Amino acid sequence: MQRRALLAASALLPVMAQAQGVAGGFTPQNPECIAPAAPGGGFDLTCRLTTRMLNETGIVTQAIRTQNMPGGIGAVAINHINAQRRADPNVIVAISTGSWINMAQGRFGRFGENDVRWIGAIGADYGVIAVRRDSRFATLADLMAALRADPASVPMGAGGAVGSQDWHKAALVARAAGADPRRMRYVPFEGGGQAMAALLGGHIQAFPGDASEVRGQFEAGEIRLLAVLAAQRLPGALASVPTAREQGVEVDWPIVRGFYGPPQMPDAAYNFWVEAIRRLQAHPAWPEARAAQGLFEFNLVGAEYAELAKRRTAEFRQLAREVGLVTQSQ
Repeated sequence: MQRRALLAASALLPVMAQAQGVAGGFTPQNPECIAPAAPGGGFDLTCRLTTRMLNETGIVTQAIRTQNMPGGIGAVAINHINAQRRADPNVIVAISTGSWINMAQGRFGRFGENDVRWIGAIGADYGVIAVRRDSRFATLADLMAALRADPASVPMGAGGAVGSQDWHKAALVARAAGADPRRMRYVPFEGGGQAMAALLGGHIQAFPGDASEVRGQFEAGEIRLLAVLAAQRLPGALASVPTAREQGVEVDWPIVRGFYGPPQMPDAAYNFWVEAIRRLQAHPAWPEARAAQGLFEFNLVGAEYAELAKRRTAEFRQLAREVGLVTQSQ
């Protein structure tokens, strides 16, 4: 009789556990991560790395599929979410600092930072100011002095046109020097590789790039890094490079990678995804997986991440207005 009772109780355990899971919160059904670009880019990496680790660690037990949705560096995705899936509890969308810039400049149509629910960040790369090893600029102060005297006297170049992420780094440094960013001599390239070749060839004098893309040339002694645009020094190979803040220049540039959810995502679902990212950040397997993709630690979720996204987008909007770029009002 006792054995029958134990067997009956054992049989009920899965049902009880399932009921407790439903009662205790949200459980995703066919969860999906939208990468707003073709396979192989940063958005795709954000989705695939995060979903793989969420599943491998057991933080999310349901298999999460990645859907690539290229177009406008996120414009197609945010329009899709707001038009067709405003309350979908099972979808998250990859986003980055570049997306905030596009929001600020009105490139997402009528949708902006208040039309999504900000979930959390999984990591960041950081901006750097690179010059050739034999450059006339030995320190960031040297570069700032030249920009202050004549912004057009320092040809700078990077991947992307005026208004892009790399342009913003140069513009913020110029503005911190007291110069008008509109007077900068900025040369756009198709990507960081072309810009680095131009720097090494002497065609430009400064390259506002990313830590991950300049590490090889820095370790090879081909370039000098005047500053990393981070709140604190970066670990590893770039630990010897001072931050701009250390040198009295209040410029940070984290290239944050993270996620948002639909604007009417139910609270239970939103809390589930926020907690999933929080648990992933704390998991012992995460730092190695993140670093393998060139990302540094950047742990913000929920309200703190939302505050950052909205504040940075507003800052980008203000800078865009100052230099005459088209912006969206929020």
